[in-house]
Amino acid sequence: METMAKNTLKTGEHPNHQPLIMFKEVYKSFGANNVLNGISFSVNKGENLIILGRSGSGKSVAVKCLVGLTKADKGEITVMGKDVTKLNEQELNQIRMKIGFLFQNGALYDSMTVRQNLAFTLEHNNRNLSKAEVDTAILEALTNVGLADAIDKMPSELSGGMRKRIGLARALIIKPEIIIYDEPTAGLDAITAREIIELIRSIKVKYNATSIIITHDLTCAKYTGDRIIVLKDGIIKAEGSYDDIENNTDEWIKSFFQK
Repeated sequence: METMAKNTLKTGEHPNHQPLIMFKEVYKSFGANNVLNGISFSVNKGENLIILGRSGSGKSVAVKCLVGLTKADKGEITVMGKDVTKLNEQELNQIRMKIGFLFQNGALYDSMTVRQNLAFTLEHNNRNLSKAEVDTAILEALTNVGLADAIDKMPSELSGGMRKRIGLARALIIKPEIIIYDEPTAGLDAITAREIIELIRSIKVKYNATSIIITHDLTCAKYTGDRIIVLKDGIIKAEGSYDDIENNTDEWIKSFFQK
């Protein structure tokens, strides 16, 4: 991984200075379990924000609140200028249609071919496309992740890394304004993880994508993130560049870097 250049944005140096996402004092509890405890952060246009934390830190709950799958108990979550905590289901769906997701396991429909998986997502978002337009979009998305030759394969025929790539093609096919990556390198060998990291970096450049990357993988954080926030017990423990986080003197944060 030494040959890969790090992103070098420092805290406050955000591309274009246009926040697309803002959390303001967001709280979420499940019974007596306080998962989010007043977190505040923003994601700017063209930025890759890493949310780093161990299991149970609140990373996934924050994203579920972002897209309205879970309702925050308190606070504001603004996405593309709209407070999602105040939207109805129809309005939330309009927001969701502009967000691409790469789920941890790829989340492909096992009974559908790769072509059918991508077509289903595209047609769900835009029902007015012709068959030719759908076919062109599918081929373009698969080409962008290097798997055009897998178009008629079943998910069971794909490796874990290939499933991640197809999942990413499915996220890209709707031309999203925001991409959310959920543990994109989890469960992959080092070589395949590196390929996914390179793909995330290239997508940022090609699509000018605005992304949230949920991970506990320091290598992924180092090479894909412009900025990192570290969550612990539902609070933001640290924020900054990878170097800022690595040089943090807090003992708990230092433990991330101890082998």
